Amino acid sequence: MTIDLIVNGQHVTVDADPTTPLLDVLRNHLDLKGTRYGCGLEQCGTCMVLIDGDPTYSCARETASVAGRSITTIEGLGTPERPHALQRAFLEEQAGQCGYCLSGIIISAKALLDRNPSPSRADIVAALDKHLCRCGTHTRIIAAVQKAALMGAPLLGAPA
Repeated sequence: MTIDLIVNGQHVTVDADPTTPLLDVLRNHLDLKGTRYGCGLEQCGTCMVLIDGDPTYSCARETASVAGRSITTIEGLGTPERPHALQRAFLEEQAGQCGYCLSGIIISAKALLDRNPSPSRADIVAALDKHLCRCGTHTRIIAAVQKAALMGAPLLGAPA
């Protein structure tokens, strides 16, 4: 079946079974490898993408259910030459150790900062609660989101 998607601001058409998980389509049909497979059960947050601005698990979401909706992956936030403020802050704070979970965490942080440009520490913790990071860099992750908020994350970097 042909499915029309809007991914990182670009209209794309994929030929896939409508029940194929969105994560599979992003990684294997569109070659967007930044969104990662973690648990496959919508419990770890590694596969998080924005759908119409809302953080959404992509590992179990059927692709046909997001036809015509705006999907933003980590690749849609910034580039190596012009990183989004969140990406810069995560690098500056050395917020990742292995980095496997960070694309999902940054996506959820972007949704938070788009809704609330000046979140409290409690707001950040609540927004990232659904994410699992086994490396133990939680303190640096929170510091990076706070730094990005001070930098004006929704205004800097590539367009949302």
